Amino acid sequence: MSETETQSMAGLRVVVPETRELEVLARMLERQGAEAIRCPLVAIIDAPDPVPIEAWLRRFIATPPDDLILLTGEGLNRLLGVAARAGIEAEFRAALAGVRRICRGPKPSQRLRSIGLGPDLAPEPATTAGIIAGLEALDLRGRRVAVQLYPDNPNAPLLDFLARAGAEADPILPYAYATRAEDRRVLETLGAMAEGRVDLVVFTSTPQVRRLVSLAEAAGRQAMLAEALARTRIAAVGPVVAEAVRAAGGQVAVMPEENFHMKPMVNAILAGLRDGASSGLR
Repeated sequence: MSETETQSMAGLRVVVPETRELEVLARMLERQGAEAIRCPLVAIIDAPDPVPIEAWLRRFIATPPDDLILLTGEGLNRLLGVAARAGIEAEFRAALAGVRRICRGPKPSQRLRSIGLGPDLAPEPATTAGIIAGLEALDLRGRRVAVQLYPDNPNAPLLDFLARAGAEADPILPYAYATRAEDRRVLETLGAMAEGRVDLVVFTSTPQVRRLVSLAEAAGRQAMLAEALARTRIAAVGPVVAEAVRAAGGQVAVMPEENFHMKPMVNAILAGLRDGASSGLR
């Protein structure tokens, strides 16, 4: 990589609100010359009580469902982790191979492929509504459907749809979000954004946006949040995250046109910088 390419983000102050892959994304930006301001907002942890998850896994193995809906790659990661600690990972993988696997978006599909499987259905768009639309043409009467949920979203629309379609849903929530003990640091970062001392904030998941909103509300800093979102350019990894930003009162300036992952997002930021004034990133 040339020096020009390396420094194409020189002088850009970028907030990176990430936890699991913070360093990966931060280094990608820093290699382009940006100053990455690390602001972890979400930590993902195992569910506090593994007992119901292990019971769900054993039920899955003993009497496999007809279908499995995977909403996140992290969900499958956590299920495999609990299965491994319980000494039943091989049995769980074998049962997985025999069910119809339905994935929302690329991450659960990629995680399945990493264990030698893949999705049987991956409806578009990669949303709950997309999953429902993809299932509407199928006969689900009498089928047992395992559903991997994720925190802060009980997904009543999906479960209600399955009930109306005559299916028996068997949901499981295999992980949780832990509140970070860095509230002051997050509020300080929000303050810097509101004061115009940050050029760009990069969002890679909706929980990051929700955490910002909930923390600002809890601290009585709604006005600061509004000013921060108004004065700081916002990059979103994909349309689901962009919608969360809009719901929070912000406007997304940069988003990949396709392939909603970190590298395409960084490339989209670089393209915006090359566009100059039209992008508004400088």
